[in-house]
Amino acid sequence: MASGLGGIILLAASVCRKGRAMKFTLLAIGKIKEKWMRQGIEEYVKRLKPIAPLEIIAQDEEKMPENPSPAMKERVMEKEGEKMLKYLSDDDCLVLLDLRGDPMSSEGLADWISRRMVTGTSHFYFMIGGPYGNGKNIQHRADLKISISAMTFTHQMARLILSEQLYRAMKIIRHEPYHL
Repeated sequence: MASGLGGIILLAASVCRKGRAMKFTLLAIGKIKEKWMRQGIEEYVKRLKPIAPLEIIAQDEEKMPENPSPAMKERVMEKEGEKMLKYLSDDDCLVLLDLRGDPMSSEGLADWISRRMVTGTSHFYFMIGGPYGNGKNIQHRADLKISISAMTFTHQMARLILSEQLYRAMKIIRHEPYHL
């Protein structure tokens, strides 16, 4: 067996080819209003379908009063988290996109996914909270918290970026070229 990262990636790719149905589920708060952004996300969903299908489950944002207190923001984030937690069982693998998460490169994400694949994970859940972020209930449940950038993006833009990064990660894992 090959050693190091290359060996892990090759083993993960072969596990995927031997019948384990790879799947990604993106749990998100809010709707995508811009047509161009929906089209971009749909393009990566289409590209991922033969490799590792991406299902997107979106829930409505909770109503937030104008000038909410920090306690009100936290209550709203907790309610939004409860909506997402109902899709997970205790042993599901959850990756939370969070401003305070660990920075991760595309190669780092591919490496993390492939290492989890080797240990038997074939279904990965990714969560993007609403405009105010993620409640403590989701933060405590997450297996991994990552930040897609030191810059701040809208939660809708984060959905597009994550879709592209999942596609890129699978291309890296499979040692395939990435061309747009």
